[in-house]
Amino acid sequence: MANNTKSTKATQTGTKTGQIISLMKRKNGATLDDLVRATGWLPHTARAAMTGLKKKGHNIERTKVDGVSRYSITASS
Repeated sequence: MANNTKSTKATQTGTKTGQIISLMKRKNGATLDDLVRATGWLPHTARAAMTGLKKKGHNIERTKVDGVSRYSITASS
């Protein structure tokens, strides 16, 4: 039961994890700075959250645009 609660809560829009999911689902994804500004977290915490999302099955793609990494959630294969 606790596992389902965590998964459901992570996708809710009112949570910080939900915020980063929403940002990363945008057409151009999100930079680490975008994630830090939206959540108030430190950069290492935002990166750890992305690692947690990967472990939950989200496909996260990193691209570089003008030397800045952008992260996006892509469709599952």
